[in-house]
Amino acid sequence: MTRIREVTRAYCERSDVLASVSYFGTFAVYFLTLYLAVTAYGSWALVAPLVVINAMAGVRLYVLQHDCGHNSLFSQRWMNDWAGYGLSTFTLTPYRLMQHNHNEHHKYLGDLEHRRSGEIHTMTVAEWEKAGRLHRLAYKLYRNPLFLIPVGGIFVYVLRYRWPKNTWQIGVTGVLVHDALLVAWIGLLYWMAGWPALYIYVATVCVAAFSGVFLVYLQHNFEDTYWDRRPELRHDLAALQGSSALDLGWWFDLATGNIAYHDIHHFNANIPSYRLRKCHQAIRDEFGLPTINWPEALRSFSLKLWDEEDERLVPFSRSESWFGLRSAGV
Repeated sequence: MTRIREVTRAYCERSDVLASVSYFGTFAVYFLTLYLAVTAYGSWALVAPLVVINAMAGVRLYVLQHDCGHNSLFSQRWMNDWAGYGLSTFTLTPYRLMQHNHNEHHKYLGDLEHRRSGEIHTMTVAEWEKAGRLHRLAYKLYRNPLFLIPVGGIFVYVLRYRWPKNTWQIGVTGVLVHDALLVAWIGLLYWMAGWPALYIYVATVCVAAFSGVFLVYLQHNFEDTYWDRRPELRHDLAALQGSSALDLGWWFDLATGNIAYHDIHHFNANIPSYRLRKCHQAIRDEFGLPTINWPEALRSFSLKLWDEEDERLVPFSRSESWFGLRSAGV
């Protein structure tokens, strides 16, 4: 672990030029595609791909805000903070709360005693076997991708982030100002182009939210992920083994700001997003870092419970009734 930490440090250098190109270039794509989609309103063959591109630009803006929260996008902390606040309205995510809650996620990654710090809740097999019928039913519904991705995406980004967890402790004023600016941005869209602009905006927010939950799920939910209890918990294994590296193609990496190489990010959060892909490709063979491709990524959505004995994520038993009346049998 010492060796890989030394190697990854070589990729921690911040470049204000690369950061600016990534930052302002993504904003340019975001505003241009939003304008073109609104202009082409009614011609769905043109609007649909523009909505998708705009939504992915929104996802990339979120990744850049996440970089700012780690102080890893620009060379100076004040630059990262101002850039993070500038992104906040368009990611629907209050910057300072995002920074705090995400750092908590890093701190407790893989810790079975602190699963509330994670984005996607995971039950253990033992907890499942002790759970009552209604608890099982709720969990099955929650972990169903047809519910988790669309409903979860809308709930988190549209509703929950209007008042994120820990708001009272971290900053009520910042959240209120953020929400006011978001209302002003939506009002500006309506003033400039009326209802078509709002329809397009809602569509892009939905696609971005669905994509965001899809990505967040895959970052830590895969068969050979890592969970443990203290004092056996190892933070280095939680970072590398408990986080995935999604090798889903160059276009996917471009759209998501390379954050799919999440194992290296968790191991060394100082690496800027514009160096993550290069870092992972340079060291994956030397250190045997596994990658996940599309078939395995899609299969990961069938995994529901953490098996503490086998130390792997497992699906529900095939003999399990949908209402969860039988034992897990996994």
